[in-house]
Parts: sequence; C-alpha cells; structure tokens
Amino acid sequence: MIRGKEQQPFRISSGGEIERTQPLGFRFDGKNYIGYQGDTLASALLANGVRLVGRSFKYHRPRGIYSAGPEEPNALVHLRSGGRQEPNTRATQIELFAGLEAKSQNRWPNLKLDLMGVNDLASRFLVAGFYYKTFMGLPGWHFYEHFIRKAAGMGAAEHIPDPDSYDKMHGHADIVVIGAGPAGLAAALQAGETGARVFLIDENDRPGGRLRAEQESIDGRPAMDWANETVAALQDMENVTLLTRTTAFGYYDGDTIGAVERVSDHLLAPAPYKVRQRRWLIHAKRVLLATGATERPLVFDGNDRPGVMLAGAARAYATRFAVQAGKSAVIFANSDDGYRTALDLAYAGIDVRGVIDPRTGGQGELKDRVAARGIDIVEGAAVVRTHGYLGLAGVDIADLETLRSGRMPETRFIPCDLLATGGGWSPNVHLHSHQSGRPVFDPAIAAFVPGASRMNDRSIGAARGRFSLAECLADGIAAGRETAQGLGFPVGSSPATPATDEPATGSFMTLWQVPALPGRKARSFVDLQDDVAASDVKLAESEGYVSVEHLKRYTTLGMGTDQGKTSNINGHGILAEARGMDIAAVGTTTFRPPYTPVAIGAFAGRERGRHAHPVRRTPMHDWHLANGAKMIEAGLWMRPQYYLQPGETPSRAAMDEAIIRETLAVRNAAGISDVSTLGKIDIQGADAAEFLNRVYINGWKTLAIGKARYGVMLREDGIALDDGTTSRIGENHYYMTTTTAEAGPVMQHLEVLLQVHWPDLDVKVASVTDEWAAMAIAGPNSRAILSALFPNTDFSNDAFPFMGVRETDLGGIPARIFRISFSGELAYEIAVPADYGTAAWERCIEAGAGHGLLPYGMEALGILRIEKGHVTVSEIDGRHTAGDLGFGGMMSTKKRFVGDAMAAREGMADPSRPALVGLTPLDGKTRIRAGSVLVADPKTPPPVPKLGHVSSSAYLSPNLGRPISLGMLKGGRERIGETVWAVFPLRNEAVECRVTAPVVYDEEGARLHG
Repeated sequence: MIRGKEQQPFRISSGGEIERTQPLGFRFDGKNYIGYQGDTLASALLANGVRLVGRSFKYHRPRGIYSAGPEEPNALVHLRSGGRQEPNTRATQIELFAGLEAKSQNRWPNLKLDLMGVNDLASRFLVAGFYYKTFMGLPGWHFYEHFIRKAAGMGAAEHIPDPDSYDKMHGHADIVVIGAGPAGLAAALQAGETGARVFLIDENDRPGGRLRAEQESIDGRPAMDWANETVAALQDMENVTLLTRTTAFGYYDGDTIGAVERVSDHLLAPAPYKVRQRRWLIHAKRVLLATGATERPLVFDGNDRPGVMLAGAARAYATRFAVQAGKSAVIFANSDDGYRTALDLAYAGIDVRGVIDPRTGGQGELKDRVAARGIDIVEGAAVVRTHGYLGLAGVDIADLETLRSGRMPETRFIPCDLLATGGGWSPNVHLHSHQSGRPVFDPAIAAFVPGASRMNDRSIGAARGRFSLAECLADGIAAGRETAQGLGFPVGSSPATPATDEPATGSFMTLWQVPALPGRKARSFVDLQDDVAASDVKLAESEGYVSVEHLKRYTTLGMGTDQGKTSNINGHGILAEARGMDIAAVGTTTFRPPYTPVAIGAFAGRERGRHAHPVRRTPMHDWHLANGAKMIEAGLWMRPQYYLQPGETPSRAAMDEAIIRETLAVRNAAGISDVSTLGKIDIQGADAAEFLNRVYINGWKTLAIGKARYGVMLREDGIALDDGTTSRIGENHYYMTTTTAEAGPVMQHLEVLLQVHWPDLDVKVASVTDEWAAMAIAGPNSRAILSALFPNTDFSNDAFPFMGVRETDLGGIPARIFRISFSGELAYEIAVPADYGTAAWERCIEAGAGHGLLPYGMEALGILRIEKGHVTVSEIDGRHTAGDLGFGGMMSTKKRFVGDAMAAREGMADPSRPALVGLTPLDGKTRIRAGSVLVADPKTPPPVPKLGHVSSSAYLSPNLGRPISLGMLKGGRERIGETVWAVFPLRNEAVECRVTAPVVYDEEGARLHG
C-alpha cells in the first residue's frame, strides 16, 4: 500500500483539490515519487521536496519551480518517451497521471552536476550581443557555428514517429468567452441565459481560474461553491459549449479563435480510437477576453535561485494543491497582495519569517491581519541579495531609500528556503494584441492594458486591469448581458452582483529593479529562462538598442518558450529608466500567436505521412504497375517515371536504358503516355467565347467548332499563370486543358473572375479532371494506330488537320480525339470517361503492337519536350512574363485580357529580362543540372552577378547524342551562340555551355504536321 504522506514531506495534511484516495506513482530523472490525482507535475515535485528542476539556457544556472501556470520560465521538462516524447513541457501545466515519466533538460551529465555550468563562470564575457561581437571575426562564423549549434537549443526532439492522432474541429458561436475565472463565468452565464450560442474556453482541467488558488468568498460562501454552481448551470444549457483543458492560442481575422484542446494529455496514452489533441477554429460574432493577469516578479540580486517563487504561485500551491513550497518563507512584494500571501502561507503551516514591503506608511486590513499573527513586517525595505546554490538558504534585506541614494545600507540576513515575490499583476493582453490591438500603459497598476480594439472583442476583469473579485464579477455580468443584447438576444432585468468580503487595500508601488549593493556586481535577472540580466538591458541601451523590438532581439529578452510573460514588463521598465523616459513612451513588443507553444501535430491533424495530401492515381495506375512502371510523384499524382521490360531489374543502368528506349520509340515509331493528370475544365454558356477571349492573351472568338487552340493566360500582375489548349466542342461548349500542377489554381482563377469580376457573363465552369482518362499516342506511326482504333474516322491531314477535335466512340466507348502534340511528333490525345480508361488503354496497346508502340514515362516525356523547347511549371514558375517565355507575339493588341495593363509596363517588356533559351554543354557530354545558376565567369570574386538559371535539364537526348537543357537567361535572345557557365554550388560544379534557341530538334516542325 502506498503511504503518500510519508513520502511527501511538504504535503499539507488536509485541504486542496487533490484526491488523497488516488495516489499516483511517477518518475522524475529516474527516481520514483508519489503524488495525487489533481496534482500537476510541479506541485507533486514540490510535495516531495524537489526544488531543483532545470538549468537556465545560457549560463546553466540552477533553476527551481517559479510559477503555477503557463508563464513558467524554469520548470521545462522532457515528458514521456519514445514517439510520445515532448520536450520543453511546462511542469506547472502537466496534470499528474500514473506512470508519468519526466526528466530535466539542458544539463549534462545530470542536474546537480552540469558541466555546462562553466558558462556561469564566464558570464562576464557572455553578455548581451556577445555572439555578434565574438563570432563574426576570424576564423569566421562558419567555423564557430558547428560548436554553437551543438550547445544551443532547449530540449531534444526524437526522430520516432508520433503514434497518436490529432483532430481538427470547427465551431460557430455568437459569443466566445475565453477564460473561466470569475469574470468569464459570470459573462458566459449571462450570455447563455439569453439563448445565445456561447463557447466558454479555459486552459485548466476545470473552471474557476484564480478562485481555485485563493481564500475568497462570494455571498458568504467559498467562492468555488459559486463557481461550481455556475458551471453546473452552464452545462445544463444546450446553447453553451464548455471546453476545458483548451488553450486559445490565437485571435485571427474575422473574429476567429484558434484553440487546442488537450483531450488525452492528462493520460499516459490516449484510449483506443481517442485523439491526443484537437485543434479548434471557432468563428465568433463577438469575443469576450477574460484571460486574467500574470504576476510579475521583482528584479534583485540573486532572484533566480531555486526557492524564489512568485507570491501568487506560492499561494496556489498551498491552497489548491495542499503543498508547502517551503518550510520557512519570506515575502517580498510591492502591494498588499504580499500580505495575502503571508496569511495563506501561515495558514498552510509555513513559518513566515517576514514580509518585506518597499512601501512606507501603508495601512490596510490585510496588513493588520498579518501583524496580528505576529509576523514581522519590514517597511521601506527590499531584498538585496539571496544565498544558496542548489536551493535558497536565506536573504539579505536592506533599506531601499538608502540603496537608492547610493550609500551602503545596513543589511539583515533572514534564513529561509522560500522567497515569495510579487511585483504586481500584468493583464494578459496577448489575444487582444493578436488582432492588432495596441496595449496602453496604466500607471495606476504599472501595466499595459488593452487599448482600442480592431475586432469585435471586449476585455473584461483582470484582463483589463480590474483585479478585485467584485470588479471581475460586475465586469463579467455587464459584458455578458450587453454583448448578447447587442446581437439582438433578449435580456431580462439586471441581476445583482454577488457580494464579496474583500478588504480594502493600500496603494501600489512601481519597482522595476532593486539597486545593487554599492561595490557589488549584482546578478539581477529579468528573463530567467534566457539569462537576460538587468545589466544586459542597460548595456543594450548604451549601445543604441533603444527600441523595445531591438532590445528583444539583441538581448533575447522574452524570446524563450515563455515568450516573456514574466520578464517583458520589467525589461521595458528598466529600459525606460535607462533612457530617462516614461515606460508608456517606450512601449511594448508585439505579441503574436501562439500564446503558448502548440504541438505541430495539432496543426497537421490527420494530414500526415501519406495523409498529408491526397495521393491521386490515374485510371490506368494498376496497368502501369503490372507492366513494369516505376512510379514517381508529380504534384499530387502518381505517374510512371519509366517502364522496365520483363527480365530487367531495377538499377541506374536499367533506368537509363529504359528512358533511351522510350524516347527513341516516340521519335522512330510510336509511344503512348498517360496524360490523365492534365487539368480539364468544362466551360459552357452563351458568353463562353467572350470569357476565353478575356482570360487568354490571344484571340478566341474565331475558333471553329471541332478545333483546338493553344493559349497562355496571365495573372492580374502580368505574370504568366498557365498554358494549355482549349477545344470548341459545340456552339457554346468548350473543353480546357491545363498543366497538371496548375489545375487547381487555374480553376480558382476562373471562378474568381466569374463570381467577382464578371458576374454578368453567362458562363459556367466545372472541373472534370477526374471525369476523363486521357492518353497521348505520338510518333510517325501514330496515324496508323489511330486508324486501326477508329476505322470509321479519316485521319488524313485534310480530314483531320493539326489542332483538330473529333467526338466519336472507341468500340462503344465514348471518346474525344484531339490532334495535339507535346512531343513535337505527329500525335493524338484520346479522352474517354474515366471508368473506361484501362479498357481504352489496353485497346491502344493492342492496336499498336505491330507498329512498335511502347508506353513512355515522365523521363522520356521530359526529354521530348525539352528538345522542342516546350515549357512546363518549371518555366511558368510565377516569375516570368509571356514575353520571357517566347509568347510575346501571341499577345493581342486588339482586345483587353487579364493582366494586359501590368504586362505592358516598361519593366515587364524590358529586353534585358530573363528569356527562355536552350543550353548545351560545350564538351557535349557533361550534364547541366536543373537549378544551376548562370554566370559569365565562375571565377569572379563574390558577389558574382547572376545572369539566370537552368529551369529544366535532360542528362541525355538520344536523338541528339548530348545533354540538353532549358534556362532563363538575361537578354537571352541576343546571346544565342555565346557561352555562359552553369554553376551548381551544392556540388561545386561548373559547366561551360553554349546558348542555343529553345527548339533544338525539328526546328521547322515538319514532323509535328505529319
């Protein structure tokens, strides 16, 4: 039987939310411990007397648990193992579960003896900006980079696949309330009672917010009784959705909230068919931000030792978790909140040895209660130094005014193992800032509060600086009623605000930093995670980094996993003092999503591995596999790369032989290729011809029925979008083909034009890519094969000319035949309904058996089209105009079309722009790699002027006996016959090439026309 009390020396014998009948065993750094259901990993470690939990990022100084929430900068652990491992997880937010395994990180070989702690001895050299000052000189950054990267980072990721599933959900709400503390609960209840659809989101395992950590009362009863009753009422409302264990990480355009629900993170592993996490996108009409506030620390010498903790956190561990964060405590706070902490800690059995209050002459009920308990109160003083190494041993206090005058004060040592510090509370303005809301400074609380909103949001309670319980309740009630009423929901009479028994509190004192003792070099940390000290902030200011954004990047202030939740405001306050300015003028950095780290799996959902995008297969896919095809991904499609014949085994030599065989077959006999992947768009309507005339750069009103035409379309900025053919099937019926890669974008482009720009046109478009299987038969013998397949059709040049289109049938299979060629040979494309694809393909193979017909794949197709200078997405890559690609002569001057105005700009028509050219190696044998940079001379000292790049490459044209390539070269048309160099830096290759015309085979096109 587990006897938890005996193994948890810091556990209070009664109280708290923990389930003492449910002990849970867990491991930390290889040691076994006991906690209870309801604990977090942090509270369970504290209950077991574990104070040292990690090491800081830069100096590897010992670090202890500092907070009780998402703001935790120190207690980052590596949770779980194997594929479920999770580095940089905040121990303060890990719900304890049986079998939990965690280990500390950022240390070697172990937590107590970290050899990287030598950095602390060299801290005087590792100040802000030392990277920039040290590693840019000889022997250069690239020398140091290897060593720096091995030492950098926090936590270690595994390379094992995550075995868990993640889901995505969409929600639609009238009102989203973020935060289920007193303000959020009150607002959700009022809004829910009106019938509005309400989402209430809270990151904790149950609602209540700060009430769970305080000794508060509402209407004469414990405040959590009111919270539990409110939650029960909300759960009974069908129009209210309550999401716990859910963090709203981002506020986006259109009042959309991004949130992550931790469905199974509190379990060792998800139950069968359960997900680990669920990402929500909630679309709201109004948003109420009840996100609360974060307590900020005080900055003084030695404020980072294990045992130094936020005062509110110390209260939370005592009240919510029944844990003593220490046996003997000192409180150091600049508001009456410190007296509240002293009372709660004393009630929890902790020996409170003093309250250090930098204010003087303050009066208040809380202070009187502390004095009545016999606790020492020292006014006008500050903690000036701490003692200890792996844990706190005591503090020195001194008179603050004497310190500020620069004189050496008399110090007093107080032994303790817990120092609870409180520097005031900062409203959590992060979500408000995500939608470009700028916070404004409120000197009454020395914090930034939400400013004017750009969206339909409203901050309430502590999130806008209303810290008392009575203010939070009143704010929540008013916000819930007024927001629902503004949306048209009926509201009744205003309810009375529940009564609280909060004592009056004294004034607040702004204290950004405690001055160091004269003659002592203080280690006063602002950012505990990144080891940014107050001296670093002052150094940055003296070196000219006076913008808060520059300060952040120069010192790394607020750049850790906590994103500066406990450090930013103090850092900016110290900067303001150094500049002699008000902090309101200095401002704050920009908060961006996510509010807390989000697992990549939550963003990916189930779209991972082969589910990352749909794998598309043509109707003839199985035939290809059965006949030796080696498949390759082409966009979203699987397409044959080449075909091995019986008896051939996969190898580079066999691949080369297959590619040459297929290429020569097309040029000398016939080849058949699966082109089902081409985008296909059906266009119908009385204005279809006018629509095409506006979409393409060339004219379309004269296209006859039964004919196809090649066209190029531009984006609105004048850049080429796609090319392809469109055939006229009937009077008002057209059939467009696009490149495989651009099928989706072109369809979207056409839809936008019709729905937004030209809704008056009588045109309907529909994607039919999946409705038709298509195959191209190319080569000198293609006409004979087609004549055998369609004996009732005349395929002579006169009866079926180039770019002709016919509708017929293939032995009862409906078919369309297009005399179109991408290979430059006499060629035809046959399209049949997708269900008949394999049958039609097999008939083609049978008909071509006596004519040397071979199937050919992507590699042979690439060689054939490069020989003819035909472009693909490699050239139409979003950077080039129609003129660059050689289509300038197609651009009509008699009509308007999409992109014509922008394409006519001087820069777009500049003859020195990169133009399509052919490239061949001067030695006739060296391959020119795609992606190579074209330069005049590779020996030119950097920076080497770039002339262009190689867009497509074939390692060998068997028809020409040499490698060939296409490229985009500045002033390319004027450079034909010149030589340039193709440099491929990754392999340190440089190939001298001759510039040629793009078409290097059958320049006259005689073979194309049969």
